[in-house]
Amino acid sequence: MDYKNKIKYYEIEDSLHERMRTGEAITKKNSKPMSKIKLLSLLIVISLSSFAQTKMLTKTGKITFEASVPAFEEVKAKNESVTCVLNPSTGEFASLVLIKGFRFKVALMEEHFNENYMESDSYPKATFKGKIDNFDVSKLTETAKAYTIKGKMEMHGKSKDISITASIKKSSNGIEIDSDFSLNTDDYGIEIPSVVSKKVSKKVAVKLDATLK
Repeated sequence: MDYKNKIKYYEIEDSLHERMRTGEAITKKNSKPMSKIKLLSLLIVISLSSFAQTKMLTKTGKITFEASVPAFEEVKAKNESVTCVLNPSTGEFASLVLIKGFRFKVALMEEHFNENYMESDSYPKATFKGKIDNFDVSKLTETAKAYTIKGKMEMHGKSKDISITASIKKSSNGIEIDSDFSLNTDDYGIEIPSVVSKKVSKKVAVKLDATLK
């Protein structure tokens, strides 16, 4: 390589190093360098994606509730579109359910549930935000273990701190959380008309099943 070509070679090499240092993209000869704003945006997207991956989620959790009274018609419904989110590093847990997503065997009962009891047009959702006590994801096995989850339940415009017990284990599908607990309609301002007060229990049995990935 002669002297002039050697100088030209080093100039090109120095230019490439400078472009790499300032974050410019090195592509084809005629392509434009990546601006610093675009580079920053890309880094933010990557950062947010990494953060999102720390959370486990399902949008197909199941909640079944029953407020039946012996000798009367069954009062029972199921919602299979419950959203649940778990932060496995902290044990924080949250869930959201749309009230109109509950399905009853009897259509008229479902209508009364939304219009007269839950007033779902005014209060369309119920949420829970809390934390699993002493949760350590590294200690989960395929054998379920009982955990206590404490947090705030918000429903029908009212909120109440509750504590429930949940069975938690890991599986090939993710982390499975199952819980059976009860809620009282009086705690959430849900009025049961006197005409059916003997047919509907104020103590409502609730069952949650969720597999988070």
